[in-house]
Amino acid sequence: MNMSKKVAAGILVGLSALAGSAWAASNGTSDTIILKDGKEMKLEQSWDKIFPKSDKVDHRKVIFTNRYGIALAGDLYMPKGAEGKLAAIAVSGPFGAVKEQASGLYAQTMAERGFLTLAFDPSYTGESGGEPRHVASPDINTEDFSAAVDFLTTLENVDAGRIGIIGICGFGGMGLNAAAFGILH
Repeated sequence: MNMSKKVAAGILVGLSALAGSAWAASNGTSDTIILKDGKEMKLEQSWDKIFPKSDKVDHRKVIFTNRYGIALAGDLYMPKGAEGKLAAIAVSGPFGAVKEQASGLYAQTMAERGFLTLAFDPSYTGESGGEPRHVASPDINTEDFSAAVDFLTTLENVDAGRIGIIGICGFGGMGLNAAAFGILH
């Protein structure tokens, strides 16, 4: 894909946000546990969002790492009753927000429309790792999108040739960077 198509795809994905074996990432337990900055990181599987849970999707918390070794916390949404390989979308942003807010709502809405989606907290934010807290690093946050796409490709019910990203607000720029670097499949 040439650069202009990649950038156009990134803009389209970034601006049109609302238009399994690895599904059970915690090996069947009720919690997901991984080391975060040398400490145990535990994600409880209870609903903790600011928006109501849809009865049209299944939800599961997951953890994956970026190439810098930072553990990223995510919420995976899958349409109930979905079969076969699905198109997938990684969602993050807006800047300073967490996956329990806008990105989670976008992800849940897109799952209601048939996509398998992953809303994630970028490095240094929310339940994800990284120190110091509450900072942005364009390079690392762009890599976070790449890591999210990589994670989605490991799911047996995802069509690796149909993965997109949604970067909301300030993270639209990170999404464009990721598209320009060719992380979309």
